[in-house]
Amino acid sequence: MPTTHVDLPGREYDIVVEPGILDAAGERIHELGLRGACALITDDNVARHHADKVVSSLEMAGFHVSTHVVPAGEASKSAARFEVLCEEMAARGHDRSSFVVALGGGVVGDLAGYVAASYYRGIPFVQIPTTIVAQVDSSVGGKTGINLKQGKNLVGAFHQPALVLIDPLTLRTLPGREFREGFAEVIKHAAIRDAAMLDELAAVDPASPDVATDLIARNVAIKAAIVIEDERETSGTRALLNFGHTIGHGIEASVPYGEMLHGEAISLGIRAALFLSERRAGLAAETSSRVLALLEHFQLPLQLPETVTTETVMSRLSKDKKFEAGRIRFVLLRAAGEAFVSSEVNEDDLRQAIAHLRS
Repeated sequence: MPTTHVDLPGREYDIVVEPGILDAAGERIHELGLRGACALITDDNVARHHADKVVSSLEMAGFHVSTHVVPAGEASKSAARFEVLCEEMAARGHDRSSFVVALGGGVVGDLAGYVAASYYRGIPFVQIPTTIVAQVDSSVGGKTGINLKQGKNLVGAFHQPALVLIDPLTLRTLPGREFREGFAEVIKHAAIRDAAMLDELAAVDPASPDVATDLIARNVAIKAAIVIEDERETSGTRALLNFGHTIGHGIEASVPYGEMLHGEAISLGIRAALFLSERRAGLAAETSSRVLALLEHFQLPLQLPETVTTETVMSRLSKDKKFEAGRIRFVLLRAAGEAFVSSEVNEDDLRQAIAHLRS
């Protein structure tokens, strides 16, 4: 089965993509050399489908497991939930020899990863992502964190996982909307690094929960290569992964939690980024149309809700981490597969792009 090695000196780890690997999670983690007690962190949706299987596998491998279940949804990425989890782990006797297993989507991975980065000043953790977004994107790269009311992921830490186990069969338990939203991140990867994937995605059935192992592995490889090159987003390469996320995050933060899924907001952000790429980077309109057609193929939104005002989105954007000294670092495309970070996008450009989303 496809395995991608993330070669970060002193923080190396493997990402294994294998149908049915949940049953072997305990064995794989034991082979890694972890020996302490395990805190399994998941959410109430994922727990119903997968927690028992993973706990059983861990216990069969000799681990003592405590299970910690948070409410599903973005609202769990909070300081309050972080504190509760740390207190629960302390009450269950976890110490610096323990490790965390994050079983769930991006919210669980970010939250559990931040717990692992902070508890006893840092303990190992293993990612077992169960959504498209988490499998192809958020489980890889070591970004962990929680949200503030002012914006997403404003508090967190870089803390690389010790192992990532991806079981494509978990995608069969996702509702259709949650399944499809993850393809916004897949389309993003194709747009910034793998133009050939754009044509291949057009042949993927958005109604089928069976996603090719190779497609997931290919996306993982894109994300891993960028992380290896620029782990802490200092050279600008890792910033390319923010294509569609600047305005997308602003939109996501402008509506109540749960009203719009992450991938749905990123779909709108990608449309805005394509609009600006045509005007600021000479992107061909034909390329924009190809990407937009894919977003539509996966039933992702392309029009901003009337209730979301430009001023609301702009106010959320001003708190985004992609602003430096008041200037925005905006990812644009010159062509399919050719992304770059521009400092030429100004506030008026952003307003025009948001207005374009109403057309």
